[in-house]
Amino acid sequence: MIQYYKNINQQTVAIEKPENGSWVNVVPPLKQEEFVELSEGLDIPIDFLTDSLDIDERSRYEEDDNVKLIVIKTPTENNSFNESDAYYITIPICIILTHNQIVTVNSFDNPAIKKFLDTFRHRHPDKRNLMVLKIFEKITQAYMSYLKEINQRRNMMEQKLYASNRNEELLELMRIQKSLVYFVTALKSNEMLLMKISRTKFLSLTEDEQELLEDLIVDISQGLEMANIYTNILSSTMDAFASIISNNLNNVMKRLTSITIILSLPILVTSIYGMNVKIPYQDTTHAFYIPVVLSVVISVFIGWYFLKKKWF
Repeated sequence: MIQYYKNINQQTVAIEKPENGSWVNVVPPLKQEEFVELSEGLDIPIDFLTDSLDIDERSRYEEDDNVKLIVIKTPTENNSFNESDAYYITIPICIILTHNQIVTVNSFDNPAIKKFLDTFRHRHPDKRNLMVLKIFEKITQAYMSYLKEINQRRNMMEQKLYASNRNEELLELMRIQKSLVYFVTALKSNEMLLMKISRTKFLSLTEDEQELLEDLIVDISQGLEMANIYTNILSSTMDAFASIISNNLNNVMKRLTSITIILSLPILVTSIYGMNVKIPYQDTTHAFYIPVVLSVVISVFIGWYFLKKKWF
């Protein structure tokens, strides 16, 4: 679906067809016919429009016949029904600068673009470079917001794991770890993209725009550092819990072994007295109590010894 917006008197107005200084936003559901129509109407290479369909597309930029393409990775919630998938994934968004318009192509529902739409009435579509930088800003803010949510979810899962030691919490932490892997990879790619744009004259930025871009690079670097820190903390936490679970298993096995030893010695005594051979004191009136008392004494002694050695 193709949406056309224009800023008129500080108001975001939806229009029927593209005009000079308008914003063209392509959102799902995507149709090949719309891509062809948009390509022919705005003189955009068809590849620039379809690149966003590849979820593994890397952040990059290129130019063809004065039409500029920027592909950047944005975060979004994962709507997969698979319980082992990541909570959050990263998807590509294509920003295309034509001769008179700015075009954004989203293959998935993109919260960053929605936030940009909410503030579009304060933008100046004729300043296309500033529009691109503001989209970068919304994407960076989305990363920061999701990273905070991931950290809160991680803390909550850890607290539950301390109390229960169930597999469900470990699986939840694994899903969070997958989300962080997506974020670290995408943030590295985005950081390289913005640094390349800063060092080149791809957008021909003004001095103020260059300062804004440098601030965005700092913010992305901060987000990347946060993602790396959370990843390291989560990896250390999962390793620690794996060690705790292994240690608990060893303690259980040690207790079971101790109980087996305590029970096996009385069984040995009673089995000796149960043999069909001549044994001492078998003709006395207390022949039954001798193995019973001997078994109890041995069990108590072995139990006391194990407790003294803290094997229980």
